[in-house]
Amino acid sequence: MNSVYLTYAQIAVAVLLMIGILLQQRGGGLSSTFGGSQMEFSSRRGAEKVVFYATIFFAAAFLALSVARLVFF
Repeated sequence: MNSVYLTYAQIAVAVLLMIGILLQQRGGGLSSTFGGSQMEFSSRRGAEKVVFYATIFFAAAFLALSVARLVFF
């Protein structure tokens, strides 16, 4: 029965991780992939910093839940 809770928690964290990744902004679009524009690097501020750290947290949580499901069930 506990594996059901781990499964639901992993699904929820996966959705939050996807949202966090999609919310991060990238400048230049597809043209920057092929060297079409030069990107300037700057420090993250405000909401962008919160989304960045939340994405790292959700990635670590997803990894921990995956290992827990593998080890315990």
